[in-house]
Amino acid sequence: MAANPHPFENLPPQRIVAAIEALGFWLPGEPFALNSYENRVFLIHDDERRRWVAKFYRPDRWSDAQIREEHAFLAELAAAEVPVAAPWRDADGESLHEHEGFRFALFPHVVGQAPELENPAHLFALGELIGRVHSVSDTTPFVTRPTLEPIGWAASSREQVLAGEWLSQRQRRAYRRISEALEHTLAERAWPAQAAIRVHGDCHLGNILGRDEQFALVDFDDCCMAPAVQDLWMMLTAQNDQEWQMQLSELLEGYEQYRDFDRRELAWIELLRTLRLMRHSAWLVARWRDPAFPRAFPWVADEAYWDQHIRTLEQQRVALEKPRWLA
Repeated sequence: MAANPHPFENLPPQRIVAAIEALGFWLPGEPFALNSYENRVFLIHDDERRRWVAKFYRPDRWSDAQIREEHAFLAELAAAEVPVAAPWRDADGESLHEHEGFRFALFPHVVGQAPELENPAHLFALGELIGRVHSVSDTTPFVTRPTLEPIGWAASSREQVLAGEWLSQRQRRAYRRISEALEHTLAERAWPAQAAIRVHGDCHLGNILGRDEQFALVDFDDCCMAPAVQDLWMMLTAQNDQEWQMQLSELLEGYEQYRDFDRRELAWIELLRTLRLMRHSAWLVARWRDPAFPRAFPWVADEAYWDQHIRTLEQQRVALEKPRWLA
């Protein structure tokens, strides 16, 4: 083992079981690791045949207050009968637990499949789901959770990549040029602070599960203050204008069953996409010391990955100048 192992290297199955059983559960089997890189997430079942998802939080990422605010948001949504997975609480009402230096929480296991974004009925149902979330979330702001702030987040992402070891001198010059240009555009067109509400923050298909047009939203680990469109734009996947407009129409029709949507927010989609592209590569660089990342993303160490990333950012600059669907 390395002299300075990553904290998650000290999280073997027996420690996971001990942590959960310390809460009063008994686990007849071993935990099953689920796909997760930011935290460590496991599927477990107890002696009453209940299935749970145990999330062990990455050390030093969120404060206790930030995690508890996430949990309080989930409890608020669940009380309003919004389909989410709210964390289990012990007899003292505590949802954030600690065992041998690891903080963790238990969530009920949500079964189902990801929605089909080519299916109009699924899009309408997804719009309803996000509308229900936002009808609750816009009543009060987060206090400790972050705010999606384009200028600062883009700058920190750029600095993280440039501080890494992966770029050649040629790539470093190209990345510096395009990232500075994108950061300038983000600064010029940033959404106003008053547009931010509490959002899930990471509404990709892996975080939406269900069947028969009944879906639930899971994994609020990235919840933050951001414009409402942050929870909608990743569902707009069509590659031509007609299909994109169909997706948007169904999504917003469902959304507006519960909350009005300001169409001016559509102009921020490409800004949000730009920020996500920049943050994703910075995240890979920042997490490289975690042994799970080289195993899962070996291509990050290849020159070809960074050439493609720079090309993608160049294409995104064009999209920002003339958004395809709003022209």
